[in-house]
Amino acid sequence: MQAIRVENLSKTFRVKRKEKGMRGSVRAIFHPQTEEIQAVNGVSFSVEEGEMLAFIGPNGAGKSTTIKMLTGILYPDGGRVEVLGVDPTKRRRQLAYQIGTVFGQKEQLWTHLTPYDNFRFFGAVYDLTERETEARIEELSERFALREFIDIPVRNLSLGQRIRCEMVAALIHKPKVLFLDEPTIGLDLVVKENVRELIRQMNREEHTTIFLTSHDVGDIEKLCTRIIIVNDGQIVLDDSVEHLKSHYPNEHAPDTAVHGREHEAAAESGDISDVSLEDIIVEIYKSQGET
Repeated sequence: MQAIRVENLSKTFRVKRKEKGMRGSVRAIFHPQTEEIQAVNGVSFSVEEGEMLAFIGPNGAGKSTTIKMLTGILYPDGGRVEVLGVDPTKRRRQLAYQIGTVFGQKEQLWTHLTPYDNFRFFGAVYDLTERETEARIEELSERFALREFIDIPVRNLSLGQRIRCEMVAALIHKPKVLFLDEPTIGLDLVVKENVRELIRQMNREEHTTIFLTSHDVGDIEKLCTRIIIVNDGQIVLDDSVEHLKSHYPNEHAPDTAVHGREHEAAAESGDISDVSLEDIIVEIYKSQGET
């Protein structure tokens, strides 16, 4: 069953342009100039329930705009969106009870409250009973190892501890789809791996669909089975991570015979460790005019 279905999704923004200097400022007041920017242009894809998808691209590619339309924050100009069978533009409140979001660069927790008090607050927001909230806090606190700092104000926690608490807050109501935007940004290597393992565990045990955006290739490679790359508001690649790593180096090998034979031999033997996923993604970005 499909958790997310997107058909021919489009979104255009109108932005103001101003010339330099005082003259430009005055002219902008009396004769404003605007320009239309196509942030998302005819995007179509689907995500199966329980799938772990990486939705990536260079800055300004349309990732955040797409996520905002999937969650009902923005209305599309054209196309169709369904998340868990719900149209976000028409029933955003209903959808909010079934999805969760974690933004690595934007906190949703009240920093002057403890994690425990935050979790109780979010339980009330999602209309959980007190018994349901306490049971869920107990379960997630154990899973995410929060007991040592669950009663310490969020502002006094380390970044890694806060990210774990952000994830618990997003999971308190048992969402079926979790949107993750740079969930490991700024974390050290050990904490990153701990967070990734928690995400894998959540997907494995609760069958939560994961929609991930990240510039960290480690997040993509260690979490996701499928990758969609967008650029200039359009999908330029939709493939499984495994297939991309095993076939892209050979299909896009350098023109020289020596390099071509090396990539072909690696593909035939199954040894593709010499070509990293990061190298492949960078090459795709470059082919789309991004450096």
